[in-house]
Amino acid sequence: MDKRWKQLGDLLVNYSTQVKPSEKVMIAMVETESFPLVYAIYEAATKVGAYPQVQFLSEELNHLTMKYGSQEQIGWIPEIEAYGMEWADVYFGLRGAHNLNVHWDISSDKLSLFRKAMGKISTLRWGKTRWCLLCLPNASLAERAGVDEETITDMFFNGCLLDWSNISQEWKRWTDILNKGKHIRVVDKDTDLSFSVEGRSWDVADGHMNMPDGEVTTAPVCETVDGQIYFDFPGVLGGRLVYDIRLKWEKGKLVSATSSTNQDFLQSVVNTDPGASLVGEFAFGTNPYVDTFCKDILIDEKIGGTIHIALGRAYPNSGGTNQSAIHWDIIKDMRKQGQVYLDGKLIFENGRMLV
Repeated sequence: MDKRWKQLGDLLVNYSTQVKPSEKVMIAMVETESFPLVYAIYEAATKVGAYPQVQFLSEELNHLTMKYGSQEQIGWIPEIEAYGMEWADVYFGLRGAHNLNVHWDISSDKLSLFRKAMGKISTLRWGKTRWCLLCLPNASLAERAGVDEETITDMFFNGCLLDWSNISQEWKRWTDILNKGKHIRVVDKDTDLSFSVEGRSWDVADGHMNMPDGEVTTAPVCETVDGQIYFDFPGVLGGRLVYDIRLKWEKGKLVSATSSTNQDFLQSVVNTDPGASLVGEFAFGTNPYVDTFCKDILIDEKIGGTIHIALGRAYPNSGGTNQSAIHWDIIKDMRKQGQVYLDGKLIFENGRMLV
């Protein structure tokens, strides 16, 4: 077994979630390839005196639910998973990358219904546990990224095994400046989007809830979001790739949502519930070692030099209030062009923070 798995297991247990003696730890093993990290976390948690449990999940099994299940079965909130969030003090979601075409024969309405049910599980995780999510490197992730498996594995570990306390100091300096501002404007190709952040806080994501991590994030005031944004990277959700997404808001209300692929799926997602069409998050990706788009949100939103917004549920710690079963991060590459302004002052250009 690659020794870096053990290093990562120790980091996740002792730094990211700070597991304590007698705490209950749920490890969600998603796909069989995630076992090396399951092993490492289980060992580290046991050594600190915690009580780890392992649950196996798979997109292949989810596919069976959507293919053969009734509407009631597809929209059912899995009771054991829900109970696990009540039971656990700490939750690790180890998501082995899977073939994005696994749900090729599932209709958009069924996929959206299933994602809504899973969103209820995510809401419980947010509210009930200390948690950390990972998308683990394997052959499927390498294929998505268009590189070899060794390259994507090295990028993953390099992006995870950082001196987080040290590297995040610069990001915290940025938040000190951002927290003094009231208004954000994003300008790029087919993009001119603005919103208020007055009364909201900017936070640093430095390895406590995701690995690899690296974000500076806030929750926009939903009703102030105005303008349009174009995403050069495809949106990825539930195995669907949604290319050329264009979203437009007027005074907080989504008035247009188009794409060049999977338009029906995009529409079903933004209509999931009243909060799904609102902006719950805006963030800068900051990890200097994550540089390859993998078609996986957990990794791609950390790419240094990018920005992203999330449709749906807001993070309460930033002051966000929007509620939804959906939290869909969509990433925009700003490394070659594009600007972000804070109260009219240029603070970010061509993937670089200027403050």
